Amino acid sequence: MARRERVVRMSVEQPLWRALTAYRLLTMVYAVLLFASAYRGFDRPWTAAGYLAVLTVWTLVTRRRAASAAACTRRFLALDLTVALAGILLTPLADSHDRIAGGGPTLPSIWTAGSVLAFALKGGWRWAGIASTFVAVANLVIHGGDPTRDTLHNVLLVWVASIAIGYVVEVARASEATLARALEIEAATRERERLARDIHDGVLQVLAMVQRRGSELGGEAAELGRMAGEQEVALRTLVSSGLVPPSRVSHDESLGALVDTYEVEEPGGDGGELDLRALLAPHAGSRVSFAEPGAPVPLPVPAARELAAAVGAALDNVRKHAGEGARAWILLEDWGDEVIVTVRDDGPGIAAGRLDQAAGEGRMGVPLSIRGRLRDLGGSAELVSVPGQGTEVELKVPRGRTQ
Repeated sequence: MARRERVVRMSVEQPLWRALTAYRLLTMVYAVLLFASAYRGFDRPWTAAGYLAVLTVWTLVTRRRAASAAACTRRFLALDLTVALAGILLTPLADSHDRIAGGGPTLPSIWTAGSVLAFALKGGWRWAGIASTFVAVANLVIHGGDPTRDTLHNVLLVWVASIAIGYVVEVARASEATLARALEIEAATRERERLARDIHDGVLQVLAMVQRRGSELGGEAAELGRMAGEQEVALRTLVSSGLVPPSRVSHDESLGALVDTYEVEEPGGDGGELDLRALLAPHAGSRVSFAEPGAPVPLPVPAARELAAAVGAALDNVRKHAGEGARAWILLEDWGDEVIVTVRDDGPGIAAGRLDQAAGEGRMGVPLSIRGRLRDLGGSAELVSVPGQGTEVELKVPRGRTQ
């Protein structure tokens, strides 16, 4: 029976929505008790009582609306803010002028902050700034443009607090998305390891056996064994690299957190960055080994493709001049400020002056296909060859100068 894994979904926002629901209920009760304790001082207490009755019904009916981001729609937010603003603007009709001028509370009192906080939780600090601005304007209107110090203090407190909470929510969302992506990568890694075990126990062993038996039998069977060996190495490379496609790297700080996103690069696209590992991995085979770092090696798309093409040109030279039996090694290194790719073979090497002679004969493989590409990228290509000991080509591309 297949094992079933339980996936626990976490949400850093949900406790905030629950706290908001509780805040709305408690501040509704507070506004009612505040009116009940001072209703004799109102010029029109029935106006205040009518509004508070509407506020009570609205808070109770919409308690589920304010319990989650999905239920808290834009229409609900607009209506909720309207109820809060209406209570503020009705305050001069119900309360006395002296009490308002003295800094007395509005009809909804601190319940208004709950409406603004709902904007912050739903849309972040920008929405919070807009909602708190409407509340500030309404408070200035009922004071005739001459608010008290306490009123200014309360308005500023709501404005700053709501924007701060909205910003924190955006950071929490970005962190939650990063965590979810990390969990997805972890799950994919476990599945890849399981597939690697299955492939190793089955397909790779069969290919290795075909290679050995073909070499023993000779003739056409030897050719079949050689092909099986090449497929075995290619399959091992795909399994070890995780079948990683070319990816684009984006550094997104707009949500308040640093997030590195690796996405599939569209064919033919020149924007963003590519993971150089995915471009070099296909070169691996039975006679070409590829060593890479454990993390992505991002480069701008044009630079990554030109560097991969230079590596391909170096391997072409190995195949042409080092012989069919020569082996090659590709080493990819990321030093932060520059990327280094080394291509080494165990061929006969290049005699002194042979490259200059080839250039004089019009053979421009190394000068153009390798050094020319690296020069255009602001990098360098160094070739070291000792007769009888093979050839090593070191390709360096600095970051920050590649476009």
